[in-house]
Amino acid sequence: MFEIIDRLVKYQDLNDEEFISLLNCTDVAAMEYLTHRAREVCDRNYGRKVYIRGLIEISSYCKNNCYYCGIRRGNAKAERYRLTKEEILDCCDHGWELGFRTFVMQGGEDNYYTDELMCEIIREIKSRYPNCAVTLSLGERGEESFKRMYDAGADRYLLRHETANTEHYSKLHPKEMSLEYRKKCLFDLRKIGYQTGCGIMVGSPYQTTENIVEDLHFMQKLKPHMIGIGPFIHHRDTPFADYPNGSVELTIKLLSILRLMFPKVLLPATTALGTKDPYGREKGILAGANVVMPNLSPVATRKKYSLYDNKICTDSEAAENLADLKKRIKAIDYEIVTDRGDSLCE
Repeated sequence: MFEIIDRLVKYQDLNDEEFISLLNCTDVAAMEYLTHRAREVCDRNYGRKVYIRGLIEISSYCKNNCYYCGIRRGNAKAERYRLTKEEILDCCDHGWELGFRTFVMQGGEDNYYTDELMCEIIREIKSRYPNCAVTLSLGERGEESFKRMYDAGADRYLLRHETANTEHYSKLHPKEMSLEYRKKCLFDLRKIGYQTGCGIMVGSPYQTTENIVEDLHFMQKLKPHMIGIGPFIHHRDTPFADYPNGSVELTIKLLSILRLMFPKVLLPATTALGTKDPYGREKGILAGANVVMPNLSPVATRKKYSLYDNKICTDSEAAENLADLKKRIKAIDYEIVTDRGDSLCE
């Protein structure tokens, strides 16, 4: 197994059989070696820096009915809200004072946020804070829509593909949704000029090890600037309410594999990882992650943006407790920095 890891470090790729062996490996020493090599690669490219992003969850309305998501259209129990332009800007003002230099606007696919409105918001953020980065995570939109928001000043776009396998995709989404269209959106984003992010849920329903290998090959084709992964966590009011949650250990392993495959990618230690494990964020960073995303959303709405059960949105996950987060990161010998933290990927 050590030879396979060394080969991944050297070539940033493996054959399918080697990927499967690595993903299925349970040898403690080999896994420690994997995370050690991943951390070396990340440190070589980014130093011992962890970048912070201010997460603003702008809407819990969504037109889609994805089977795994707590804010799916069909969930009548979901608490719905929308942030106004003024509320979003207030979040950015507060975040800037706290030291955030990247703002991430995330939400369900909500038609309330037209291109015109989003462009107004993006332009105003950039007008107030010319040196900040604006990241969007608003789901699928047409190429023209992506272009308009990019021209308005958006820098990055995160759109998880969830799975690169058509059959698996059909088990996670209703028939009206298309994996091919989602992939098209990702390649459109990259062509337009966004720093583009994709990602998966680790341990999602019906996922196989072969599916994950297929995801790795898809990412090689896309060449993303950011990759967001986290363990699948079920929501009580979805069709997958009784499905087992994903593994923290496999997520950590996959973070290291991704760091070795994509040495310069931006790789978050996600909220889902911190939800599943109180030290998940730290474990993710020590495995090759270099981004964390504290919550800048209004306190009153944070629990309403319930993608999965028991999502953390207080304590060190909250932007207001940035000092605590800095202390926790310093304890593992890393440093929170307030740079924009652009991807080094071409």
